[in-house]
Amino acid sequence: MLEPPPDRPNYDHSSIPPTLVSPGALKFWVTIVLTGVGAGIAAGLLTRLLEWVEGLFWNGTNILAAATAASAPRHLWVLLGAGALTGLGQLLLHRLTSANGIDITEAITRHAGRLPTLRTLGSAVLSILVVGMGASLGREGAPKQFGAVIADRLADRARLSDEQRRLIVACGAGAGMAAAYGVPLGGGLFALEVLRGVLALRLILPALLSSAVATGISWLMLPNAPTYILPAYPLSFSVVCWTLIAGPLIGCASVAYIRLIAWADRNKPRGWRRLVVPLLALGLVGAVSIAFPQVLGNGKDVAQLAFSGTLMPPLLLVLLFLRPFATILCLGSGVPGGLFTPSIAFGAMLGGVLGLAWSVVWPGVPGGLFAVLGAAAVLAATTHGPISAIVLMMELTARDRSFLLPMILIVATATVIARSLDVRSIYDARFSSGEMQQQVQDRKPSAN
Repeated sequence: MLEPPPDRPNYDHSSIPPTLVSPGALKFWVTIVLTGVGAGIAAGLLTRLLEWVEGLFWNGTNILAAATAASAPRHLWVLLGAGALTGLGQLLLHRLTSANGIDITEAITRHAGRLPTLRTLGSAVLSILVVGMGASLGREGAPKQFGAVIADRLADRARLSDEQRRLIVACGAGAGMAAAYGVPLGGGLFALEVLRGVLALRLILPALLSSAVATGISWLMLPNAPTYILPAYPLSFSVVCWTLIAGPLIGCASVAYIRLIAWADRNKPRGWRRLVVPLLALGLVGAVSIAFPQVLGNGKDVAQLAFSGTLMPPLLLVLLFLRPFATILCLGSGVPGGLFTPSIAFGAMLGGVLGLAWSVVWPGVPGGLFAVLGAAAVLAATTHGPISAIVLMMELTARDRSFLLPMILIVATATVIARSLDVRSIYDARFSSGEMQQQVQDRKPSAN
């Protein structure tokens, strides 16, 4: 009999999910469907809230375009307002509930998927508000948190086992992400490969079902359109050669990025500093954004520019450092938010810069293609989820065969290098310590 995979602790083959003929089957699958429904509704409402906040403070839902036309005082007062809101919101959440905030990955790994409901939902709403005001973090954190909390509460009502709860909470988080971005296949795979840490047929069906239901529900409120619009990029031998060189470099850069994220998360302010540090950090981001509005928001708009090849080389090089700096500054100051889209933006800048260097040696490849491949490689290397990263990029761009071969090559090489240098993903790093790093190491498959 095969031993269970060691990627996550307490893996119980007999408990998840029940077969269709088992007594608990109906209860389990109804919970999966309801999780998808709840995650889809939550993602749609949160997206509409984000758009409302962007329109209120920036007079438009495209932060980059609005901020480029906005006056310098608006940059400062909006970001200072976001800093003040962050401090007050975190202080209020701390006063309202004694529970500490728990990352979803930590909840699944350490607490069988159990999350503090009020603290998690409050943090999610706060993240939507400050990201809409221009904080340099991702919007996917909120729908993931809502989906995970919905799954956790439904698992309580259904009296599911701890292992089933772990699976359903991961499915809920993946469903929230799938609904927010319209990526049903990628969201399901992300739930298992990145959050749950294992891919198996018995787990794929619940994950895909919850993500499909959530995405279908969200399409009743949100447009069914790709997140990024790409031109048709031709495949060339030059690109294939570039991926073999760029992949290891991107893997090393991703490890540095993960460690900076871990450092920022460990050094979040406490006590009275919760009020002051976000104000200073977001005020600095606002000041920088006067000259470089591309640092504002989750990075979707600037990634779109890089993917279409319309960013000028000097700006591309500057943003390679400014974008991750703004993200780490926001995270380290206690601003809640996700890392998915900021990682894509960082990868787009990195791939674009490496592509510029390659074009000196072997010209002829559109610069936007390098940015797309760099984004996929960073996403895979930072999440340690190569399969989900490839599928997510295909769904986000509505492209399939045009860049699939070089994407597989660069994702594989970048992920191998990243996993060899650091056992933690970007999500593990947000709650890891020396003890946690050992736990992550222990649950990795051995060479034997």
